[in-house]
Amino acid sequence: MGASIFPIFFFTMVWGGVGIALPRMVPNGPQQRLMQVVLMITGACCWLFWLCCYMAQMNPLIGPRLSNRTLLLIAQQWGNPLERF
Repeated sequence: MGASIFPIFFFTMVWGGVGIALPRMVPNGPQQRLMQVVLMITGACCWLFWLCCYMAQMNPLIGPRLSNRTLLLIAQQWGNPLERF
């Protein structure tokens, strides 16, 4: 499974909108800067979390669990016969 450009582009635009466009729309008030920073940090953190989860699916650290029979057949097909226990 390889990376597809559409999900990366789409979610970058969504979280970029949260982190760049929404802070510009915050109404004036005593907490305006705080709300802008919160939106920027939210956009950056959510995008980074999504990207890490998406990339982890491309090369998982834990593979499928195979039965002993399947492992023996694979080893035999690849020319590395294993002994039965």
